[in-house]
Amino acid sequence: MTRRNTPRLTFIGFGEAGQAMAAGLREEGIEQIAAWDILFPAPEGELLRKASDQIGVRLANSAADAVRGTDVIISAVTAASSLEAAKSVAPHLDSNPFYLDVNSVSPGRKQATANALGDRARYVDVAILSPIYPARHRSPMLLAGPHAEAAGPILQALAMKTTVTGPQTGAAAAIKMVRGVMIKGIEALTVECFLAAERAGIVEEVKDSMRNNYPTLDWDKMIAYNLERMASHGERRAAEMEEVAVTLRELGIDPQMVDATVKRQREMGAIGKTPAVRDTLKESHTVMLDAISIAAKNKH
Repeated sequence: MTRRNTPRLTFIGFGEAGQAMAAGLREEGIEQIAAWDILFPAPEGELLRKASDQIGVRLANSAADAVRGTDVIISAVTAASSLEAAKSVAPHLDSNPFYLDVNSVSPGRKQATANALGDRARYVDVAILSPIYPARHRSPMLLAGPHAEAAGPILQALAMKTTVTGPQTGAAAAIKMVRGVMIKGIEALTVECFLAAERAGIVEEVKDSMRNNYPTLDWDKMIAYNLERMASHGERRAAEMEEVAVTLRELGIDPQMVDATVKRQREMGAIGKTPAVRDTLKESHTVMLDAISIAAKNKH
């Protein structure tokens, strides 16, 4: 059988996003995938190492080992680590790979990362515009930067859904960051509004009254979805919103609502770790709200 001429891929950062994309790409038939995460050598990296084995990804023993001879690097680390991740691999790049920065950071951070890599990699600013599940590597992505046009066809051949927004590094990030004001802000408003409604015993009344203003929205689903997202991913989403705040400041806007959203997202992330709340995250919004309300009272 003739072996497919597919690129060699490397993931820097192998958390939820990296694992989801790698698993999808393996199912597409990509055989040569390596991964490196700074947690791999640590005891807390055991789950990441197991995921690498289960997916069929080569577990690299260092950043240098991971990127040696690679064609495409996908950086999927925490928001605060995105620049350091690039700096950690830059000295070891030997094949001028595409560097896909999928991290949720400000346009300024993306530009700084591109500068740190210089001509050792073809940097591409990438914004993922949906939750990574269920679409995984097929999640819609925006590409920006001088190498975006060249990267597009390569990624589309891997069944990735990409749209090029332009040659300016940071253009994709700007869209992701600015929309985050609304997406994650609505989540924070949802929990604040309906936690108050739960305490007042008027959840159904408030929900029904919302239909007068927003008749096309399914509030049962929306409340449950927003509560689950914050409880499951609130700490990560708070970090992303801190990057949104940076973006607004870069644009000369005081991020008053964003700063409040950071606080609410982080609080919900902590509450979501409590077993009583975690066990309700596949239940109705009513069950979730009850558990969240109790956990929030205990926290204070």
